[in-house]
Order: sequence, then C-alpha cells, then structure tokens
Amino acid sequence: MIGPITMWRRWLCLLALSSWLVLGCAAQVLASPGICVGPVCGDQFSRSASYPWQLRLRVSDQQGRHERLLIDCRTGLLSPLEGPVERGYATAVARRACRFTPEQNA
Repeated sequence: MIGPITMWRRWLCLLALSSWLVLGCAAQVLASPGICVGPVCGDQFSRSASYPWQLRLRVSDQQGRHERLLIDCRTGLLSPLEGPVERGYATAVARRACRFTPEQNA
C-alpha cells in the first residue's frame, strides 16, 4: 500500500517532468533559427527598398554572441568586416540567405 505522502511525491515529480518537457520543446520551436552553417545561424532577413541587392540579417553563434550584418548579394561582401561572430561562417550564412530570399523589385 502506498501512503498519501508518497502518492503526492509521485504526482509532483510527474507534473514537474511533464511541464519541463512541454516548456523545453516549446522553447526550441520558438527559437528555431532561419539558416545555419556550422555554429552560426542567421535570421530576421530583410531586403533594402532602395538597394534590392543588399540583404540585412541577424547572425548568432553558439556562445550567444550576435550582431546585425549587411551583405551585398552581387559581390558577396559582408559589412562590417570584423565583429564578434566568426566571419567565415557568417559570410556563408549570408551568401546562402541571398540565394533563398527573393529580391524585391524596387
């Protein structure tokens, strides 16, 4: 026979586990990145209205560093040239984003 205290412990453990699973899965779905290359992911893509070949994006890495970048999709040049996120992976993410985000005709 199971005592009332043991029963409550089981219910609390079950409730804690189920809420941890639900909140953990929901956080992963809400934080899903746009495009990833290696440890760097990019999201929040937008084209410039005046210069449709320019793409603005936000990149972040696994250490939690993030920054806003601008890429010229015609030449593949990234601006700024230096920053907290590793530029090799950031450039790869930005060039891939240029291929996937359609140009807006200005």
